[in-house]
Amino acid sequence: MLLIADSGSTKTDWRLVGPQGQAAAIQTDGFNPYYQTTDEMVATLQAQLVPQLKKGTVTDVFFYGTGCTGETVNYIVANALHAVLPNVTTVSVNSDMLGAARGAAGHVPGIVCILGTGSNACCYDGKQIIRGIQSLGFWLGDEGSGGYLGKTLVRDFFQERLPDELRSAFQSRYALDRPTLLENAYQKPYPNRYFASFTPFLSEHLAHPYINDLVTDTFVLFLTTYVRRFPEASQWTVHFVGSIAYYFATLLEQAVTKTGLIMGQILKAPATRLVEFHKNG
Repeated sequence: MLLIADSGSTKTDWRLVGPQGQAAAIQTDGFNPYYQTTDEMVATLQAQLVPQLKKGTVTDVFFYGTGCTGETVNYIVANALHAVLPNVTTVSVNSDMLGAARGAAGHVPGIVCILGTGSNACCYDGKQIIRGIQSLGFWLGDEGSGGYLGKTLVRDFFQERLPDELRSAFQSRYALDRPTLLENAYQKPYPNRYFASFTPFLSEHLAHPYINDLVTDTFVLFLTTYVRRFPEASQWTVHFVGSIAYYFATLLEQAVTKTGLIMGQILKAPATRLVEFHKNG
């Protein structure tokens, strides 16, 4: 049986694939080798994953995760998996970007983008990533992401750029003041998650021209800054994975058309499609 994981820092979506191709869904806490040790991962896996598996049934594990960007950190995850599944034949640990690419594009070359709390993009040849962007993180990049959208909305609120009706609705909902904003932005961890938490306000007011333009312009900025710069952009289909891409799909499609790109798949998460990728070899 195959065990496939799509892991973020908050949660991990697992698929246990049987010999006839049937897939059972399992969810556990997330993993990030930059912040967790092998022992900490083992404890979580033993408590949350192993009880849902039949002993000795898993032969191969394919793990795609946040922070799995090189041999050193990937080794931390692989060690944890080997510790709780000692009889597996193969443990393959790769980045969430490769998981998104294989899930969205399958075995076909394409450009694949992640638009969630953060953002990223790559060129994918049907097996591996052949070209990517160097992410500069939330403060210096992440255009098109939930964090960037939320940051833009909050900045416009404090700088009094929001139309009066939106400004009143925002203040009524969040009662946000400057000290609270700055504390979350500069003192507390994960400012990207904090700012991404404001994106429901955008989706609830999407019919307003100001919000519509804000979201569309942000997607155009992402596509022109990163995707259009790939030499393959004029010929390859562009796919998207992530909650922001999924919930703002209509405006994302408009931005793709506006920038002259070829629209592909939009997936909220890649786990189910990764089953198809690995079943088909």
